[in-house]
Amino acid sequence: MKTGKFAAVSKARFDAVMKAAEHSGLLGEKSKRIGGRISPALIEQAKKHTGIETDTDLIEFALANVALDDNFGSTFRKMQGTVDPDLKLGF
Repeated sequence: MKTGKFAAVSKARFDAVMKAAEHSGLLGEKSKRIGGRISPALIEQAKKHTGIETDTDLIEFALANVALDDNFGSTFRKMQGTVDPDLKLGF
């Protein structure tokens, strides 16, 4: 992946996501083909935003992000008020 001038996704982040996907067994044999009609403006904006230059890398990165999502935000909200206020955290 080459990072573009306006890249919001660093090469390190791209590599970290793809490495995590690989370790999770998500990047095995590439035998599935995907197709669909997508707005060219959406593709170009996503490429500008991420700095990813190829459609394949962009799709793979996007799908890996979705597949690896840990739902931190919703889990964090669900945990609100569940920690004992007398718990000693060492601060």
